[in-house]
Amino acid sequence: MRIGELARHTGVSQRSLRYYETQGLLRPERTPGGHREYPEAAVDRVVRIQELFAAGLHSSKIAELLPCMRDTDGGPSAVATPKLVENLTSERERIDRMIRDLVRSRDTLDEVIQVAQGR
Repeated sequence: MRIGELARHTGVSQRSLRYYETQGLLRPERTPGGHREYPEAAVDRVVRIQELFAAGLHSSKIAELLPCMRDTDGGPSAVATPKLVENLTSERERIDRMIRDLVRSRDTLDEVIQVAQGR
């Protein structure tokens, strides 16, 4: 499929898809005319990339982790290593710290709101 079709299937802009390519996250084939051509599996890969971005990972970390993640059939990737578990655990701990900080900030804001409302 061409880049426009992949963009429609995933809801991701063509510009973002090109960015993913420059970051090594997505590797399209090229037609003889130089157009990008993506396999059907690219839809799942783009969705996975979006999930990882939403989880707060940056593109270099995603590029490192993607080859180690589960294949689209749900089976483990042939190149998965214990390093993947270490990296993902580290990212989860970072996200947990962010969540704790946000909850603390929300609690403080709730107190300020209550005081402002005269409670």
